[in-house]
Amino acid sequence: MRKVLIANRGEIAVRVAQACQELGLKTVGIFSEADRNALHTRRVDEAYEVGPPEPEASYLNGSRIIEIALKAGADAVHPGYGFLAENPDFAAACAAAGLIFIGPPPEAIRLAGDKVRAKVIARDAGIPTVPGYDGEDQSDGALIDAAERLGFPVMIKAAAGGGGRGMRLVRSRPELPAALASARREALGAFGDPRLFLEKVVSPARHVEVQILADTRGNFVHLFERECSVQRRHQKVIEEAPSPGVGPELRAKLTAAALAFARAVGYVNAGTVEFLVGPDGDFYFLEMNTRLQVEHPVTELVTGLDLVQLQLVVAAGERLPFRQEDISLRGHAIEARIYAEDPTAGFLPAGGELLVFEPPAGAGIRNDVGVEAPMTLSLQYDPMLGKLIVYGPDRDTAVSRLQWALSRYAVLGVANNVGFLLDVARHPEFRAGRTFTDFIDTNLGRYSPPEAPSDEAVAAAAVTALKGLRRENPWQADAWRLPGMPVTVSLGYQGRTIEARVERLGTGGWRVGASGSSLPVTADPSQPARFIVGSGERRRVLWAVRTAAGIEVFDGGHRYVFEVGRRLGPGTGSVSAGVGGFEGLTAPLPGVLVKLAVREGDRVEALQAVAVLEAMKMEHVVHAPRAGTVRRVYFREGDKIPKGAVLLDLE
Repeated sequence: MRKVLIANRGEIAVRVAQACQELGLKTVGIFSEADRNALHTRRVDEAYEVGPPEPEASYLNGSRIIEIALKAGADAVHPGYGFLAENPDFAAACAAAGLIFIGPPPEAIRLAGDKVRAKVIARDAGIPTVPGYDGEDQSDGALIDAAERLGFPVMIKAAAGGGGRGMRLVRSRPELPAALASARREALGAFGDPRLFLEKVVSPARHVEVQILADTRGNFVHLFERECSVQRRHQKVIEEAPSPGVGPELRAKLTAAALAFARAVGYVNAGTVEFLVGPDGDFYFLEMNTRLQVEHPVTELVTGLDLVQLQLVVAAGERLPFRQEDISLRGHAIEARIYAEDPTAGFLPAGGELLVFEPPAGAGIRNDVGVEAPMTLSLQYDPMLGKLIVYGPDRDTAVSRLQWALSRYAVLGVANNVGFLLDVARHPEFRAGRTFTDFIDTNLGRYSPPEAPSDEAVAAAAVTALKGLRRENPWQADAWRLPGMPVTVSLGYQGRTIEARVERLGTGGWRVGASGSSLPVTADPSQPARFIVGSGERRRVLWAVRTAAGIEVFDGGHRYVFEVGRRLGPGTGSVSAGVGGFEGLTAPLPGVLVKLAVREGDRVEALQAVAVLEAMKMEHVVHAPRAGTVRRVYFREGDKIPKGAVLLDLE
């Protein structure tokens, strides 16, 4: 194996390229039209365009990827995670073309990838499984009868895949028919297979997974467990190793079960076996992921092993270079996934112009990233920007480093979850390690940004407003640039007006007065969006940019969005706050309208589901913001809807 094609994009493509290069292997990248200038294309030795932006025509186009691999002279393909990583037909096609597939054999992917069949294999291997229904009868009647026998709440899951797609939590019988229809559509769109199965909800429960490795010589080892209970929309956002809820006795049982399942499906390479663990220590098999996991770095930090390099070693036919007794746990690691998504709108993915992306650096901090600013983020792909991984000699130290690093992780230009993650990291239950799969719903509810911005954020926003004004209208802006001539700036924040008095200083900076404070502000000449605000012990770094929506400021882990007018009024020294609003019900993200639940003339109640949009193979329900009558509907089912388009009018 001398040359590896990486059949992926983003941070995992960067990560695999790094591992290959450290082993002296040449790398080949692929990119869609939307990713022509993406970071991963500059981290490989050569890169080829694979197709248009749509994943089906590019990163999911297996025949085209194999064609590129052969053309480039690659002898192996690393699938990363997502896209084709767990597609047995792609693995088989690689082998048929004479390419090494860096992952498990196709049959192992088929056995473990079929979630219903995997549960049967687990039971046959003596591994406990969650009570449920996985019968062949897929009619609504059979599934409803099974749910009633199990007792609510129940979880609907897709038989052919995971990652939160096709998954629905159903708390009562009336919710079930609509949930089944939605889950089937999502499963069919994501996996090409509408089959579903049901599981009784185990609550409270931890989501714990075991990392395993196996070579082609029949050697199997585990690399201990990871805790993955902090989830939103059934998808992980914070993971750690080891689990704070697993002791030596339970660890021995979980790892033994994971290895038993891996052996039962004839597994080779890196894989993960996932379990639910109840508060009494009982555990249940969930599934096996037949690929490298997003959260693999936490295992690397606590074991000192490079999982991607080990994947390459095993794929080359070599024996694992260690035995089980050679692997030990050292310290504690936590990973936080940084997403371009809006926590205030149900974590909907957010596209747009990424203007600032500044991960923190420091002792015990690792960043795996796949983007750089400035760049345009497409909603065609997963919205993950990067992964922040922290390490410490113990969990308390790791949690402290996580809090410190998130408070300095600057992302501006797009909605993101950094502030939300910081709230999680500071929560008493998280700090105590008492996390279950309902942690976010139970402890954080609906996320909202800080009610009031810091004085430092106001100061940076006010200076940014005037700097932007200078570019738009340099004639009227001259006055504020003169030392000793203050200007009052009016900023809008969450419906309130904040006034700041800005004075240009002879030293090249500014002094901003707001809410009774008076703060010096200095701009970084090498980083126009970077500001030093305050002095002495109160001196800190902020980031601020002007966008179409107003001014965004990053301060202490939170993103503040201020409204601001465009120009100075005639003969005045003030900037007026903008006034926003909308008419009708708008699409929160671009997607396909897969279901319209109302017609013109229908009466709807507040929060009633009126439409379902599909984006990135997942369905997003649109609710009425208030009660009213549908006056007009602008689209039909099957239409492609741009973000912000008015779906319907209410009166």
